Amino acid sequence: MATRARVRAPELIGKGGWLNTGDRQYTLSELRGRIVILDFWTFCCVNCLHVLDELRELEEKHRDTVVIIGVHSPKFVHEADHQAVVDAVERYEVHHPVLDDPELATWKQYAVRAWPTLVVIDPEGYVVAQHAGEGHAHAIEKLVEELEAEHAAKGTLRRGDGPYVAPEPVATHLRFPGKALLLPDGGFLVSDTTRHRLVELDADGETVRRHFGTGERGLGDGGPDEARFSEPQGLAVLPDGRIAVADTVNHAIRALDLTTGAVTTLAGTGRQWWQGSPADGPAREVDLSSPWDLAWFGDRLWIAMAGVHQLWTYDPGAGSVGVAAGTTNEGLVDGPVAEAWFAQPSGLAVSADGERLWVADSETSALRWVDRDGQVHTAVGTGLFDFGHRDGAAAQALLQHPLGVTALPDGSVAVSDTYNHALRRYDPASGEVTTLATDIREPSDAVLVDGDLVVVESARHRLTRLRLPEEAVRVPDQAHRTQRAATGIAPGTLRLDVVFQAPAGQKLDTRYGPSTRLLVSSTPPELLADGSGAGTDLGRDLVLADGVTEGVLHVSAMAASCDDDPANEYPACHVHQQDWGVPVRVTPEGAARLPLVLAGMDEQG
Repeated sequence: MATRARVRAPELIGKGGWLNTGDRQYTLSELRGRIVILDFWTFCCVNCLHVLDELRELEEKHRDTVVIIGVHSPKFVHEADHQAVVDAVERYEVHHPVLDDPELATWKQYAVRAWPTLVVIDPEGYVVAQHAGEGHAHAIEKLVEELEAEHAAKGTLRRGDGPYVAPEPVATHLRFPGKALLLPDGGFLVSDTTRHRLVELDADGETVRRHFGTGERGLGDGGPDEARFSEPQGLAVLPDGRIAVADTVNHAIRALDLTTGAVTTLAGTGRQWWQGSPADGPAREVDLSSPWDLAWFGDRLWIAMAGVHQLWTYDPGAGSVGVAAGTTNEGLVDGPVAEAWFAQPSGLAVSADGERLWVADSETSALRWVDRDGQVHTAVGTGLFDFGHRDGAAAQALLQHPLGVTALPDGSVAVSDTYNHALRRYDPASGEVTTLATDIREPSDAVLVDGDLVVVESARHRLTRLRLPEEAVRVPDQAHRTQRAATGIAPGTLRLDVVFQAPAGQKLDTRYGPSTRLLVSSTPPELLADGSGAGTDLGRDLVLADGVTEGVLHVSAMAASCDDDPANEYPACHVHQQDWGVPVRVTPEGAARLPLVLAGMDEQG
């Protein structure tokens, strides 16, 4: 057994209290004897949702020795609302205790810098590993097995039932619906996301006609009582009349034939796309990553690929998929589609004249569009850290994590401004943003019906019909920035170290060249005089420019490790990746080194 650094785990503090424990409040000392995995997450973050899915198998397999605790650490103001956290825990089927930490107290205690971050605590209460980003489940499983053996031998391992207490189920026709589609006869098809199915409703938006899918999470084709989905979201009509479905957690595009009720798979393998995987090819052979919404634009089905911050397309004639826009870097950068940056695009709509594909770019709280010439533009929004509820000229207007966009006949668009609980409108002719309605609980989509808007009111589990007002609703301006303390750094040269330690029994995979990648940029770009750009070393010297005293360092890192067994011709390999946005403030008392832990422990910390 390798010697590990032993750091006493700080106590768990959260003003919002505990969820999924039957109202019991826990301390770390009460969990002594168990292996504790802290999952620092926030429910806006698609990478955090990926980690929730990665942990499900480990959670079940080691249920008698491992306690996973989700530490909910909000980015947006809305995510600090306790009821919103309660809703998210149910929406995403979180089956372990969650500590609601709206003030980021535990986040600060553990010096966390990114969503998601996993921290492993041994049965004696010491931190033994930290992992940022996705792709670490295999490494954590190996560590858990080592800790089980080590502490069973020492007599410090305690087996038994964990603290999780399931909440009482609630009976509603829909549960956290995602997207809706108007059917030719005036009815609606709705993605009933948390119940893993599609629901067909009458024109009243309430009476259920049919269900498609068993209601159990899974990936399976077949008739309406056989097919299985996993958190489906976006819906779009294909030229042959079938309905395309963004089957988000299955990383697949499905098709529903409303006449027969049969469900088939159009694209995706059921596996999540990782850096280095093919990004185009036969649709059933290429991995996808959390497709969130769909729209038919031009001669293709466009896909909001939220999991990799891109737009992809599906060509039904050729039976192929491929990247259409975005680089996989997370942020807000306009320009040619091959160079643009998105951040979790989650809503799509085609303009009334067919010339624009509107995009609700949720993590930048932005409304974007793609034109017919392959250029990406931003109508509303400034970047990853500014959000709020402000009307007026688009250049200074603010949204908060919008998930849906709906084209209106006059050329304007309605935006489902999800975390503001509002429906907003952007008019390209005037360049103005207005508010159409408020007090809509987490709207995620809307469809135009006879001059009205039928809104998917996701957190109220219903469709709500709204008359478009003659005049916009007036609301007080609110502007916010992501509330994370800035890291003090010294002027001059800053040493950036991304810490990566390959899991036990593995090594960096260098068979086909460098196995690591590091990309660095900053907001504003003038913050860095030198050191931005891409490279293969996980350490780099950054030269800070004179005169710029604060900003955000954007760091994206990837490392690939494989089983270290010379006798194995085809070793299993794993990709570890994470993006950080680190607010910094230049001060003489600041640090000269910035460590970011991708996997392992910072031995210099």
